[in-house]
Amino acid sequence: MALTAIIEAHGGPEEFKLVDREVGEPGPGEIRIAHKSCGLNFIDVYQRTGLYPMELPHALGMEAAGIVEAVGEGVTHLKPGDRAAYAANPPGAYCEARVMPAAQVCPMPDDVSFDDAAAAMLKGLTVQYLFHRTTPLKAGDTVLFHAAAGGVGLIACQWAKSEGITLIGTAGSDDKCALALEYGADHCINYNAEDFAPKVRELTGGVDAVMDGVGATTFEGSLDSLKPLGMLMSFGNASGPVPPFSLGVLGPKGSLKVTRPTLFTHIADHAACQDMAAMLFGKMQSGAVKMRIDQRFPLAEVADAHRALEARKTTGSTVLEV
Repeated sequence: MALTAIIEAHGGPEEFKLVDREVGEPGPGEIRIAHKSCGLNFIDVYQRTGLYPMELPHALGMEAAGIVEAVGEGVTHLKPGDRAAYAANPPGAYCEARVMPAAQVCPMPDDVSFDDAAAAMLKGLTVQYLFHRTTPLKAGDTVLFHAAAGGVGLIACQWAKSEGITLIGTAGSDDKCALALEYGADHCINYNAEDFAPKVRELTGGVDAVMDGVGATTFEGSLDSLKPLGMLMSFGNASGPVPPFSLGVLGPKGSLKVTRPTLFTHIADHAACQDMAAMLFGKMQSGAVKMRIDQRFPLAEVADAHRALEARKTTGSTVLEV
């Protein structure tokens, strides 16, 4: 049996229920993993509220790290006793142990902690595809990154610095801006104190790319921050989904490009997923990317963790300790 956080209806954090579930044995292409630490992400909120609907009841959680207990037929990249971490479908990481598909579970180095890996997988693999798999970016390029003091943002600040890319962040307070600057942002704009788009253009004349996980409230300003032929990567909806807009506006603004990527498209291929994780772990091992975990909650307090995340009371990453 494994303690598991599930929802039986979409709604607020009060919908979480803690239940004991049978874990069972892995089938072909599956593993059983005992978790040590689980990550918390905004996609978990979207699934809980129904913005991303799921069949219910369902366990939530998209990333975790732990010890492989058993492997099914055909699994060759993992074995019992291996330390491993993942960001993967289907949801269900908020638990003590689970059986799940093995393809997106990645062996993790001995010198990376379970908490760091659980905090890093979904956010770090997101940063990897934003910088390496979405549009060509190189040293000397400029990037605008919203919510730069959040879990994804602090990784992005360090990633950009490690590759010679100028990153301008936004955040909702002076303290959060200071944190982003500490982690490698070249500039950070408090969007509650000034309009970020004119400031970005003042600093750069327009950036090569905008990485926007905020959504509705930043979309128009993100477009206005781009240089001609620049790309807006709208990868999240923390403030709500981007409303419909006319493609015709992209031409006069400089033949701009807009994409709505998801991590799960990029990691669907087993080999690509393993390569992306290897790059992420390499950045962590070298010290180029250091995880900042500012909030830790016991698994049983998952509802409180969600409340803190939605209230924008968190900085860095949050983990649920098993």
